[in-house]
Amino acid sequence: MRILVIGATGPTGQQIVKQGLAQGHEVTALVRNPDKFEMQHNSLQIVKGDILDLASLDAVQQQDAVISSLGTKKISLESVTLFSEGTKKLLQAMKRHSVKRLICITGLGAGDSKGHGGLLYDKLILPLILKRIYDDKDRQEAEIRQSNLDWVIVRPGILTNDSAKGNYRVLTDLTGVTAGKISRADVGAFVLQQLIGDRYLNQTPLICY
Repeated sequence: MRILVIGATGPTGQQIVKQGLAQGHEVTALVRNPDKFEMQHNSLQIVKGDILDLASLDAVQQQDAVISSLGTKKISLESVTLFSEGTKKLLQAMKRHSVKRLICITGLGAGDSKGHGGLLYDKLILPLILKRIYDDKDRQEAEIRQSNLDWVIVRPGILTNDSAKGNYRVLTDLTGVTAGKISRADVGAFVLQQLIGDRYLNQTPLICY
């Protein structure tokens, strides 16, 4: 399958690219600074671009699916628009080039997963540190929901760099749930599974141990 990966330079994005190539997919990585992306493979194409630049998103042409692992290292007290505005442009590009499958990673605290991260995360980290980011991830999810794409929104628990366990919970009913950790390696594996399966189509699964 031909896959465009956005956010490929991040630690989760790198897992997706690495595992996708190992599975035999043809991967295009859209990155702002190709010099910082050191991975090489015969089935990997690196394209310089930015999700906020509509012209860059012509990289979706002739792709079978898009995986968005968009992230930011900036903790902002001001309004964040990267996720919603970038996704809005991505959806336009996908529509223009007739690409239907989108797997998008948001996170614990987006949408109805808010309030399921435990006391420290729910009462301190999310409202005091991550609020602006997750306000925009809510807008990002709304953009995707309103599209006519075949989408899956993946909400990982607290991310770690541990090795994959291959055994984790996939939750769509969060009643009584307090989400735990999940390795980026397992997130990458789950995301790639959604390229062909319809089990979680148009749903927002939360994954954690």
